[in-house]
Amino acid sequence: MSLATIPAERSHVNQPSGIPWYLWCSALAVTSAYVGGYWDISWHRSIGRDTFWSPPHMAIYACGVLAAITSGYLILTTTFGRNAPLREVSVRIWGLTGPLGAFILAWGGAAMLVSAPFDDWWHNAYGLDVKIISPPHMVLAAGFFGIEFGTVMLLLAFMNRAGDEARRSLQRLFLYVGGTVICESLLLKMEYIARPDMHSALFYSVVAVGTPAMLMAIGTASRHRWACAIMAAVYTAFGLAFLWILPLFPAEPKLGPVYSPVTHFIPWEFPLLVIVPALAIDLLRRRLIDWRPLAGGVVAGMVFLVTFIAVQWPFASFLMTPLARNRFFGTEYMDFSTPAQSLYARHQFYANEPQQFWPGMLLAAFISCLMMWVGVHAGRAMQKVKR
Repeated sequence: MSLATIPAERSHVNQPSGIPWYLWCSALAVTSAYVGGYWDISWHRSIGRDTFWSPPHMAIYACGVLAAITSGYLILTTTFGRNAPLREVSVRIWGLTGPLGAFILAWGGAAMLVSAPFDDWWHNAYGLDVKIISPPHMVLAAGFFGIEFGTVMLLLAFMNRAGDEARRSLQRLFLYVGGTVICESLLLKMEYIARPDMHSALFYSVVAVGTPAMLMAIGTASRHRWACAIMAAVYTAFGLAFLWILPLFPAEPKLGPVYSPVTHFIPWEFPLLVIVPALAIDLLRRRLIDWRPLAGGVVAGMVFLVTFIAVQWPFASFLMTPLARNRFFGTEYMDFSTPAQSLYARHQFYANEPQQFWPGMLLAAFISCLMMWVGVHAGRAMQKVKR
């Protein structure tokens, strides 16, 4: 692979005006995958598994098709076009030329499409998944994160080369895609961040893995003052929309045993209150500009974790009360496989053991600081991406 260099003063020469259709297409790809993934989880909680060709699966794999369209167009037109506008700001891999993000998109799309027959075979061989984390789902998740990363890199290069007016439009789309990154990251962790887990150290450790790094890296790269809060708002908006809309549609189980009666789609839970620590990080980021990454990472990591605990812990207690058992907060929803005697159905937390809780919280603090340190480094490096 070779990376062609371009003079800094020419970095904007081949920049299209406005937002090109292929950037919208890649943003639609990540949206389709997240909507399909959430919908698929709701489908399994409400109906079970009836056929591989279910609507949620089609939405998920549409992401791979859209990524293939975007990457194929960019790579082929840049490689074979005589006056390709992006040639000077592209990389060359295996004799093909195109933006770096396009090649990452192509890899992610291929991985997603390969996971489809693997997932179908897995279900036919072993039946319904009892866990989200299974081999075919991990291949699917790797492909989707490849498409997300490729979309982020593609938008980042266009944004860093753009003039002020075009940059603002690209910045908004960039932060929206960043919000879907947060969405997908937390969706993948849902088995460890359910309501009964919210007073455990493991819950805070799992949330701290990846989330602070993504917020800090994409927020720093965007140069937007309220970037982290905007991304967290995207996650919150999606979570509330699913929580309030999915139960409006009828559904009934097609698998057994049925422990709880279901007559409509069962959504996941009320979104986590990550928007509060995200806002705190935005207020802090401007003061960290001249700090060393290690010091900035430690301070930002502690601010994120302490702020998150301060709002999520009491909110979790509220979610366990009868006041939250309504359509607004959604704690009354139980999937058909939830036994009545389970802690989830009885609205109770898992018991904490003091000898495990405090070491676990120290681990969560270490993870949060480490993730923020990684995010500071990554964000500063991302500000230089132009190809």
